Amino acid sequence: MKRVALGAFAALALSAVGLFWWRGKAEVQRNAPPPSTAPPLPASSDLPTDVPANMRGPVPPEATELTREQQRFFRYDRNRDLRITRNEMLSTRSDAFRKLDKDGNNLLSFEEWAHATADRFDKADRNGDGILDQAEFAATAPKRNNKKSKCKC
Repeated sequence: MKRVALGAFAALALSAVGLFWWRGKAEVQRNAPPPSTAPPLPASSDLPTDVPANMRGPVPPEATELTREQQRFFRYDRNRDLRITRNEMLSTRSDAFRKLDKDGNNLLSFEEWAHATADRFDKADRNGDGILDQAEFAATAPKRNNKKSKCKC
């Protein structure tokens, strides 16, 4: 008797689930959007030709040539606002540490390095506003030796 009752209950449950599923599917189909229309075919004059001489691609962008001074300036100007702050100047100073090593122990402490860099920045900042513009920065360029060495081999 238990098996018959359990079977009847299972049959009722499955038919109820099937009924809800069937009615739900019918609702989706009734509210479904209409089928999309196919896009119109392009005119034969809009189609590309296979003759390479008639093909033209986009114009490539022109590269701008930076001067040596502009390259050096942008090496320090990290955020490209055309101004060098003290932090930008201090963040890239790592060369010539022997000149900066005041106590001669072959160890460059941060204080030695920051003091020399801050002094150089203060000398370059002629108007004292704490920011180097391009003209002030150009004055910090190292002197170039234009003499060519003659080999006496």
